[in-house]
Amino acid sequence: MEHNSTIAHMIDRIVSSQLADAIAHSPAVALLGPRQVGKTTLALEIGQRYGAIYLDLESERDRAKLAQPELYLADHQDKLVIFDEVHRAPGLFPVLRGLIDQGRRTGRKSGQYLLLGSASLDLLKQSGETLAGRIAYLELSPFNVLETRSLPADDLWVRGGFPESLLASDAARSLRWRQDFIRTYLERDIPQFGPRIAAETLRRFWSMLAYHQGGLLNTAQFARNLGVDVKTAGGYLDLLVDLLLVRRLSPWHANLGKRLVKSPKVFVRDSGLVHALLNISDKETLLAHPVIGQSWECFVIENLLTCTSNKVQGYFYRTSGGAEIDLLLLWPDGSLWAIEIKRSLSPKVARGFHEACADLAPVRKFVVYPGEERYPLASDIEAISLEELAREIVRAQ
Repeated sequence: MEHNSTIAHMIDRIVSSQLADAIAHSPAVALLGPRQVGKTTLALEIGQRYGAIYLDLESERDRAKLAQPELYLADHQDKLVIFDEVHRAPGLFPVLRGLIDQGRRTGRKSGQYLLLGSASLDLLKQSGETLAGRIAYLELSPFNVLETRSLPADDLWVRGGFPESLLASDAARSLRWRQDFIRTYLERDIPQFGPRIAAETLRRFWSMLAYHQGGLLNTAQFARNLGVDVKTAGGYLDLLVDLLLVRRLSPWHANLGKRLVKSPKVFVRDSGLVHALLNISDKETLLAHPVIGQSWECFVIENLLTCTSNKVQGYFYRTSGGAEIDLLLLWPDGSLWAIEIKRSLSPKVARGFHEACADLAPVRKFVVYPGEERYPLASDIEAISLEELAREIVRAQ
């Protein structure tokens, strides 16, 4: 465990410079991400530069310090204060608002509060009501392909990007960590955030999403399989999306005179959790499993999306006639990049991709494949590795 945490400290997080910039320019910053993703590690590293005070709100002792939050925080107006698991102290937000406004009146504008949260829902609900215009949001995802270049490429896909899973000493330990993580979420963490849901029901739903990885959302089908109504199944999905564990990828919709698919795609964001939910222990087992193609496609999509800033939006495109693009990136200037994903060392571009590109006129077209070499597949389409395209996206921002 000690060794893992040392390696985790040595891996640079892409969001690190954005976080430092946000702290320098905003009076409050929220760093959101699932549990165990490395938020505390990153916050403490940045906090060292500021001589920050760290409060873990899951600790009774630290919560006790905030029995009179105005008094405690007034004593530390000159410091960056880090609040970990901030949803544990919802009464804190109005206090922070008052202190930030007071600081503004006295000429202090930035670097006061860093809030760490394991979910968007409670944090956004609370801070959205009381800290509007005073808070910047950043999301920390599990490790991505640009952060783990020194590790075997397929380890990130098979084990996922949670530090303890990726850096475990062998495949069995990695799988056990992910299974424990899922159980802890179901039994301890989710009950803090949502209405009481039987852990077993939610586990079945989460596993269904893993089997259905990257498929179009059909809430009615999920509801039937679970024996609940559609609204309840929709609520389960909303909860897992809010906990930053599942992604809904929206379909591109524009008036093109075509019949476009309107349902979002849904997938479990971390590939390692997909494999744990399906009891896939290692690469050999994965290669023989029917989820392999969708697992790799969603792994690529999630990695590319975690490399984008919140100014770049991701979609997919599909018409009833078969035109399809796996991932569309919409840039702030309105231009589009079209990305096709093929798990083959000699990828071929399908007719549906050409048709979709004719509909949308993207400025860049790529086919991501598992090889290393970058080469033209057609005059305006490049075959490219995941890592290389991730770098290209970061450079373009």
